[in-house]
Amino acid sequence: MPTSQAVTSGIRVEVESVYVPERSRPSSDEWYFVYHVKISNESKRTVQLLSRHWIITDANGNVQEVRGPGVVGQQPILPPGASHEYASSCPLRTSFGTMHGTYQMVWEGGSSFDVEIAPFALGDPQTIN
Repeated sequence: MPTSQAVTSGIRVEVESVYVPERSRPSSDEWYFVYHVKISNESKRTVQLLSRHWIITDANGNVQEVRGPGVVGQQPILPPGASHEYASSCPLRTSFGTMHGTYQMVWEGGSSFDVEIAPFALGDPQTIN
């Protein structure tokens, strides 16, 4: 299963992606993927996720950027030791692609920073050698 992991300023982001064949239509150049994210606060300070920035690249080199507030409608607050998990999806026009990006976070008290989301693959296991 394609995965990634990165730690920025004590905030760990782990991602796993899964191909969803029942939602895909390869004959129409439509492949559908779900990705599961776990964000863990390993620092000693409370932090809040404000927004996301995804960079999605398909096998043809087409790049799409997605920006927005929070994740799936939430802007979770994570005290030290807490984590937040969610799942979302990504359709592609090719059977393979990659995603990476950042979350904009703010420490309790006001200073903001970006947390890395390391690159991970989106791929139909039947078309990847």
